Amino acid sequence: MDWKNRRVEAILEQALVEDKATNDLTTAITLDPGLRASATIIAKQDCVVSGLGCIPRFLEIFARLDTKNNGRYEVISHPEIFDGVRVTKGHAVAVIRHNARVILACERVILNLMQRMSGISTATRQYVDAIAGTGARVLDTRKTVPGLRVLDKYAVRCGGGENHRLDLSDGILIKNNHISLGGGIEKVVKRAHELRKPGQTIDIEVRTFEELETALDNGAESLLLDNMTPAEVKKAVGIVRGRDLTIPIEASGGILLENIRKYALAGVDYISVGALTHSAIAVDLSMRITAELY
Repeated sequence: MDWKNRRVEAILEQALVEDKATNDLTTAITLDPGLRASATIIAKQDCVVSGLGCIPRFLEIFARLDTKNNGRYEVISHPEIFDGVRVTKGHAVAVIRHNARVILACERVILNLMQRMSGISTATRQYVDAIAGTGARVLDTRKTVPGLRVLDKYAVRCGGGENHRLDLSDGILIKNNHISLGGGIEKVVKRAHELRKPGQTIDIEVRTFEELETALDNGAESLLLDNMTPAEVKKAVGIVRGRDLTIPIEASGGILLENIRKYALAGVDYISVGALTHSAIAVDLSMRITAELY
């Protein structure tokens, strides 16, 4: 993750602006401006860590927004702690040493972001572990919080999953509404073949075996099996492979932690899970802050 990417920086800066971090009234009237502190981020549950890179970036952006609090800082973590690593309850994830006012001003935005990202990574790892050894891979979707997609999808990668399309320009995926509005599978796929650019793969969503056969007859290069049962998915995979086709096959819709292995064993290459990002439960992290004594 490039934490200095302009899109990422805009997200972090907006978080500080939203919280009016440079105008923390309580901290300003209760703490000496020169007080330095040490803050330890603690995992209060077993989880997969994600978002560590946001800590120094928040502090750097804060310094740009409030030049009065430009002080030296350190962000320290154990060499074995980095994004994508499992930690257990009580584990120290990182230590921040900085001006106490700055730490308190940035505390909530740092925790909010890391808790969400680590929640996505933790959930993703559970799904990845559930299909271990099957050869299938877990994908995310575009069901992300508006404005946070780049961070949500990075967190999926930290959990061992893979990213589907980043946005609408990132590949051709013909779905039900395209088929309905465009006059049917045959017509929209023909149009896609005629108008696509070199290197673009035509991926088609199908919901029935009839749609599957039609998609294959018209040159589908990748398939998304939508809302099929594991038994139906297995039959669909058999139809595709029975034609001696090696095109990628993805299962989507109704995928839960309890049934994902059944879908994987049905023979698909990919399984997309919207819940990784649209229903992620934030992990419990806390920040323990103490004054530095000289």
